[in-house]
Amino acid sequence: MEKLQNYINGKLVEPVSKNYFDNFEPAAGKVYSLIPDSDERDIQLAYEAAENAFEKWSSMTNEERSKILLKVSQLISANLEKFEHAESKDNGKPVSLAREVDIPRAVKNFEFFATAILHFASESHFTNQSIFNYTLRQPIGVVGAISPWNLPLYLFTWKIAPALAAGNTVVAKPSEVTPYTAYLLSQICIEAEMPEGVLNIVHGLGGKTGSAISSHPGIKAITFTGGTKTGAEIAKVAAPMFKKLSLELGGKNPVLIFDDCNYEKMLDVTVRSSFSNQGEICLCGSRIFIHKNIYDKFKNDFVEKVKSLKVGDPNDEQTQQGAIVSKQHYEKILSYIELAKEEGGRILCGGLPASDFTSSNERCKDGWFIEPTVIENLPYNCRTNQEEIFGPVVTLLPFNNEEEALLMANSTEYGLASVIWTESISRAQRISQGIKSGIVWVNCWMERDLRTPFGGVKSSGVGREGGLEALRFFTEPKNVTYKI
Repeated sequence: MEKLQNYINGKLVEPVSKNYFDNFEPAAGKVYSLIPDSDERDIQLAYEAAENAFEKWSSMTNEERSKILLKVSQLISANLEKFEHAESKDNGKPVSLAREVDIPRAVKNFEFFATAILHFASESHFTNQSIFNYTLRQPIGVVGAISPWNLPLYLFTWKIAPALAAGNTVVAKPSEVTPYTAYLLSQICIEAEMPEGVLNIVHGLGGKTGSAISSHPGIKAITFTGGTKTGAEIAKVAAPMFKKLSLELGGKNPVLIFDDCNYEKMLDVTVRSSFSNQGEICLCGSRIFIHKNIYDKFKNDFVEKVKSLKVGDPNDEQTQQGAIVSKQHYEKILSYIELAKEEGGRILCGGLPASDFTSSNERCKDGWFIEPTVIENLPYNCRTNQEEIFGPVVTLLPFNNEEEALLMANSTEYGLASVIWTESISRAQRISQGIKSGIVWVNCWMERDLRTPFGGVKSSGVGREGGLEALRFFTEPKNVTYKI
């Protein structure tokens, strides 16, 4: 059985402990590779490599660093098929989704930041005829990156690329649930001749490797995407050490549908925004609020479309919803469906393991599949509508007017993303201003421009990434006052 390796100081190496743990294929429910059980010793080796590499890497010109990052992007693109199948096998998502979204976006992350750094400018301020100020933006040093399991390579590169482009060296930890494409990326970095120690990838459990990154005194900044609880623990450790923090955390995203929307367009996109990647995207709309005038029509049409979604083997090109990422998460999602029933929810479709599929597919008979689930008749402030489920489960709630819609939409502790469907420009503007989320999509979903800031408010995170915001996060501003 294949053993994944850490990538430290430009080489693939075993964990210091020599210990490994199982990596499961969600669709089959079986172990298919072994993951390094790394600890603080491996993080220390990675830090030392990154620290030693920093001076040379940071002193390179932006053009020199850009060329290396572009080579990485080109090599990922050249190995698209290998990466897309690895991502699907590791995560459970349809291979078609990995091909169309995940891997191309990882390529784009490297391309974008490799070129963005060439145009990254600082500010200057003319005070009077003899004094002017300018701002230097310099790399921080060694930074830590901890990424989640739902979009493994996509979000891993989202953090690594701007950090490297800005001149930092990196100690990175991919999720222990979906490590494989990060392992493939380390092989790509060797092929691209990335200088030793610039990027170090350490696999392992969050409680060991993630904690060791967060608490290491030499790592000056942490970028993390994951659960709100874990983010709070990282902040508790890192904040007293005065580390820079960028935390992209959980979401319970509302979709607000008004009766003047472009109905057919809205319906198609809302199905996608609810169930893409098995609902395991932090930006998915899990609470759907519908104006009372079209509630019954929407409910019937939406449920009909959801019932037609094909749950199946991720390797099947026709599959629209694959497997849940792990047995633990599978059981968590099912427990929330039971909770919804206890809270008075009415299951309109789904609500069960996808046994019709698994019983008829030998390869996937032990896999973790759940039917796409739609629930109504729940109070807006019940646990099911307040807590992040992160799976193929959505709730429907009617509203009477804008004020009520905003009240319910803003009722959770989260504030990551939101969607508004209306043809009224003035209403779209009012709701966009009133809704408490870091991202607002009007008449669309998941339209991402890498130049725009990304992040949430309230318990959905601290800080922003994307475009210039990412380059600003990964640099320290230094003011220089010059008197002539």
